[in-house]
Parts: sequence; C-alpha cells; structure tokens
Amino acid sequence: MGLVGGILGFCLGLPIGLAAAYFVYLRYFAARRLRQDPVIRPLRDLDSETLQTTIPDIPLWVKSPDYERVDWMNKFIFDMWPFLDKAICNNIKRATRPIFDQYVGQYGIESIEFGQLTLGSLPPTFQGIKVYEMQEKELVIEPAIRWASIANIIVNAKVHSFEVSVQLEDLHIMLTPRVTLKPLVPTFPCFASLCVSLMDKPHIDFGFKMLGADVMAIPGLYQYVQDQISKQVSILYHWPKAIQIPILDGASGATKKPVGILHVKVIKAMHLLKMDLLGKSDPYVKMHLSGERIPSKKTTVKMSNLNPEWNEHFRFIVKDPDTQVLELHMFDWEKVKMHDKLGMQVIPLRFLTPYESKLFTLDLVRSMNPNDPQNKKNRGKLIVELTFDPFREDSSRTSMVSAGEGNASVRREADSESNGGVLLVSVENAEDVEGKKHTNPYAEVLFRGERKKTKAQTLDYVQVIRKTRDPRWSEEFQFMVDEPPMEDKIHIEVKSKRRGLPFRNKASHGCWLPCLQESLGHVNINLLDVVNNGRINEKYHLINSRNGTIHVEIKWSTV
Repeated sequence: MGLVGGILGFCLGLPIGLAAAYFVYLRYFAARRLRQDPVIRPLRDLDSETLQTTIPDIPLWVKSPDYERVDWMNKFIFDMWPFLDKAICNNIKRATRPIFDQYVGQYGIESIEFGQLTLGSLPPTFQGIKVYEMQEKELVIEPAIRWASIANIIVNAKVHSFEVSVQLEDLHIMLTPRVTLKPLVPTFPCFASLCVSLMDKPHIDFGFKMLGADVMAIPGLYQYVQDQISKQVSILYHWPKAIQIPILDGASGATKKPVGILHVKVIKAMHLLKMDLLGKSDPYVKMHLSGERIPSKKTTVKMSNLNPEWNEHFRFIVKDPDTQVLELHMFDWEKVKMHDKLGMQVIPLRFLTPYESKLFTLDLVRSMNPNDPQNKKNRGKLIVELTFDPFREDSSRTSMVSAGEGNASVRREADSESNGGVLLVSVENAEDVEGKKHTNPYAEVLFRGERKKTKAQTLDYVQVIRKTRDPRWSEEFQFMVDEPPMEDKIHIEVKSKRRGLPFRNKASHGCWLPCLQESLGHVNINLLDVVNNGRINEKYHLINSRNGTIHVEIKWSTV
C-alpha cells in the first residue's frame, strides 16, 4: 500500500506543483519583467552579437536607401489616431452586428455584444516607404508597417444564462505589403482599383483570454497559433496573390476599355418631311455613340430627295455594349442658315447579338421625350443595319463564324474584314525635350495618312503644355484598320508651338505655320511586334534630340 500511495501521490502532486509554480511565475515574475523599462543605447555602443539581434528592429530607411523616411505621415496618423480609433471601432461594430445576430438563438446563445472595443492609444507606424517607377499606368508602393498596439477587445456572450467573455489584447503586427494603384485614370481619386499583396510572411502577436484565463500562456500553444495565423495569411495574400479592392465602378467610365467594333450601314430613308420651298429636302444622317467624345460621323447629303438611299458604312469603337446607345439624327442641309432637324432615333447596343447583322426600321421622332406632342407627327423612316464584332481574346488572326439555320438575321463569315481591328496608341509623356527657340511641347501621331495630336485643337491652333521639358499628356488615340498593320510604321513627333500671335516673315514666303512650330524630335515605331504580341509599352529615344525620350503604349485588338 505504501508503494501504491507513493506513486499516486507523485502522479497527483507533480502536475499540481508544476501548475502552482507556473501561475506564481505569471503572477509575480512575468508581470515584473513586462513592467521593466527598456534600456536605450546608441547603436555604436552595441557589440556585434547584440547588434545582430537588434537589426530587425532598425527602421528600413536606415538599412536600405530604397526606402524613404515618412515621419510626416506618422505624425499625421498620430494626431488623427484618437478620431480614427473611434471611427474604425464604430465601423467594426456595424459590420459585425449582422454576424452576431446570425448566431443569437442558436446553440443556446441568448446575446452577443462587445463589452469593450478600442484599438488603444498607439497608432500604426510606417518604418519607411519604397516607391517603384513603372511604365504601366499604375503606382506601386511598399510600406513597412509596424503596430505595437494596446488594443483591448472584449466580446461578451450569454449562453444558457451563463456569461462568457473572450478578450483580445496587445495586438502586435509587422508586415510589408505591396500596394498597387491601377489603372491611373483622370477621375477622382485618380485610380480605379487597389491591389494589396504581402511581400514577406507577416508577424502577428496577441494575447487571448477566455473567462479571465490567458489561453496563449499554455505551453506550446502560443507558438503554434502564431505560426498558423502567419501561414494562413501568407497562403491567401503572399505575392503574387493579391486582394483587389475596386474603387471606381463601371458607371464612372474610368475603367472602360474598347471591347469591340460596331459596324453601321445607313441604307435609306423614306417619306421624309418637306423642308424646302419647292417641297423637297436635302437630308443627311449624323451618328454618335453615347459615352464617347470623338466627333460625330455623317453621311453624304442627298440633294432634293425625300426618299434618299445611301448604303454607306461606318465604324465605331464600343466600350460598354450593355449601356451605350447609337444616336442617329436626320438633318436638312442648308447652305446659309442653320441645318433643320428632320428627326432622330436611338438604338441600344444591348439589342445586338455578337457577329450577327440586324436590320432596324426606325420611326423618326422629334426628341426622345415621351411627353413631346411633336413626336406624334409622321417624320418618315430610317433603315439601318448594325453588327457588333467583339474583340478576340486570343492572338489568332483567323476565325470562322458558323452560319445558323433558320435565323432571320444574317450571320457573317470571318472574311477579310474580320481580320481588321483597332490600333490604340497611348502617348504618355516625354522627358528632356528642348527646343532651340521655345519649349511648348505637344505630340503628333501619324498613321496611314491620318494625323492626330495631343490636347484639343481650336481654330487650327494646337493647345500645348507650355514651358516644360518633361510634358505629360496621357492621351489615347484610336485607328481602325481593315487588316493587321504587319508592315506599317507609326510616326510620332514632338513639336513645340511658339506662344503669342502668328506673324509672317520673309523666310516662310507668307506661310503662317513654319513661323510657329519647331520639331523637338520624332520616332518611327514598327508595328510588327505590336501585332504579334498584342501590345508594347516602351520608352523610345527621340531622333534629332540630344537626350529626349517619349513613352508610348500601343495595343492591337482584332475582331
């Protein structure tokens, strides 16, 4: 019996003694260690071993010249933190309220609410920020963030009339996210989405108590939980994986890119109104695609004809077929006075099926106001044919559209016209351009005889960016072609326009333009690589310029 009693006493006394010693350590010694003031010494006074252990705590702007010091941002966040703390906590309460309500009434849970919610008085700090220079329309930054908070979050739950409290405290976080703002657009806040990914495994530390007991003090549990949290966060968001947060929705129009080509065939009109004294009209059709700033397109004028036939083809670049509409306006041409309006009509592009030609017979109305009494008047009919060809996602240049049997609409095969597409030329900026007499630069794009210029043109005077050697335009030009420009080149020239009124001189033989313009350099870009790869985004050295460069992005989209 003595042996059995000794064994039982040892088995029961050892764990009780260890538990008592552990709680005494937590109560008296661990708390005392936490309350000790830190020892602060200059880095030059540290030995090599201590310095190696201290290196992770040194700010990145000290260790790496790529990171910039942002004390002003930390000062701003520190001053704003009392207000940010309350605002963030209120948002957390509003966001978690529906989640808590889902569990009330289940598993015997009677209520769930925050007993206390505060992020503490210490805000996150930026140890440095690294900014990348990108040729894309995006901004990439990498901030090093550390947050040694004294947050205190208590959640109280009542289960079968028994109070249960869970407490999260002393949250410490160290992470280095990569934040990408893309694409950059001319609509506030000037970027359409925000992508966040982690460059390194994050360090997360916190205290967790349940019913007043420190759960994280259990031997082995603290390190396991910390490793699992860091591992799971890394799996979800470690680069190249990222979480994307949309900032601007599609309605803003900031993120819209061309998705296809709209083919419009204006066939004929019938029974138009008589506007001239001789009982005739001189009609023509003016077309415009909603949401676009490009000039409207017009048919030819049919003189003295109330039943004109055109059979003329036009093309428009489509960015949003679900919301865009084609506006058609019929006018009576006048030589002197303002052209009289014969009628109008609109066609929503959502009525079209890709690659299918659809015939529309439209009753012309005075306006799109349904309460306009003038709409009851018979203004004639307009017949048009529309086809929407979406851009292909693959790089192949040949495809065949099968013909469906029993379909009233006409299905087209992918003939030579389907090998065409749209060439999108984005002139971003130039650097180190300098004129001999003046530097007021603008860019001019020439492709297959079609000439386009950055900024607006008014009365043949080009609006320029004045007095700068590093102009930024960020303008996009569209060229529709019937076949891939495999052997073509695009000519881009940076020119300077003298300020002030034009004047004649003897050297120009009475010509105004040579007195105003000066070439600052040009570049000829071969489009073969654009067609094969679908896109190029490069900086080019300007010919006839000492150090000038121009940044151009060119995309090729086929239908």
